[in-house]
Amino acid sequence: MALDGKNIILGVCASIAAYKACDIIRRLIKYGANVECILTQNGAKFITPLALQTLSRNKVYTGMFEKTEKWEIEHISLAQKADIILIAPATADIIARLAAGRADDLLCSTVLASKAKIVICPAMNANMFNHKATQKNIETLKSYGYYFVMPQKGELACAITGDGRLADIETIISELTQYLA
Repeated sequence: MALDGKNIILGVCASIAAYKACDIIRRLIKYGANVECILTQNGAKFITPLALQTLSRNKVYTGMFEKTEKWEIEHISLAQKADIILIAPATADIIARLAAGRADDLLCSTVLASKAKIVICPAMNANMFNHKATQKNIETLKSYGYYFVMPQKGELACAITGDGRLADIETIISELTQYLA
């Protein structure tokens, strides 16, 4: 399988869909991948580092300036070891910051420093997803070669129905596998 032996950095951002990262980790490991997580500061308000660490069996990275057991520049070492950086869920904010080339947190810095394949799975309010700025940012990132697993229509946490639900886990894994093949 295309994921066997791959080093995947899973970026988890501040979305109610962050809890689905647990299932994503389990599926990736089931298919033979090694998963390390970068949890954004706001993402940690939706899911704990301990949950991600328990499932991934690896340290979860949460900030640029954490104390480390050995000296390394974390965003560079993570960027170099990654075969794939999968951001799921990806918020409008992370998409905008990546499109602008910002390196103001560990996840953005790692993406910018990496030559790995980048896969982004948006999850947000339908109006945010459909906003012209978000759509322009998605097109910008696609022009950089980033791959998107687009959200699905459905009822959102904000009680409206529309685009913005994180794609089903099977869809994410399937598209990721096809993209790598």
